[in-house]
Amino acid sequence: MKEIHVPTRDQVDNKSKVIFDNIKSKIGMLPNIYAVTGYSSDSLELHMETTNRAGKGSFSMKELEAIRLVVSEVNGCDYCLAAHTAIAKMNGFNDEDAIALRTLNSSNEKLLVLTTLAADIVENRGKPLESNIDKFFDLGYTEKALIDMVSVIVDITFTNYIHGITRVPIDFPEVVSV
Repeated sequence: MKEIHVPTRDQVDNKSKVIFDNIKSKIGMLPNIYAVTGYSSDSLELHMETTNRAGKGSFSMKELEAIRLVVSEVNGCDYCLAAHTAIAKMNGFNDEDAIALRTLNSSNEKLLVLTTLAADIVENRGKPLESNIDKFFDLGYTEKALIDMVSVIVDITFTNYIHGITRVPIDFPEVVSV
């Protein structure tokens, strides 16, 4: 298979360079997954917009990271598991919490229902068990939140797939396999 390298600034267009600079100014680094996505500035722009908007108003940062972790686990993306474990830790989770979310073993009922539904949506290609949807609504989530969950799933699946096809080096602390 052709090896896909993390591009240098000279290998991307001006639009990607601007987005790269914005990412660096916000988080202090340019993660390899964003850099490789920068080969297509339109895809990078769309992904960044979706990441910044998906789930806003429906989910807390903890809930968003819970969804991203379980979807990355189901999709087997070591890069995204490492990145989102680091982000989850910045939002109040520890390593044990992250593993519990990834394995559908959270002691927090709301997070367990959320991650169970997200995993079910991914595993069953958009056709989760009705009982998992009912549990989601029983906890007070709305129709908006259900649609927002799909947006979050699609967004993290995008980076899961980008890593799966490019295999760029993981530039976050690696996490244990479960």
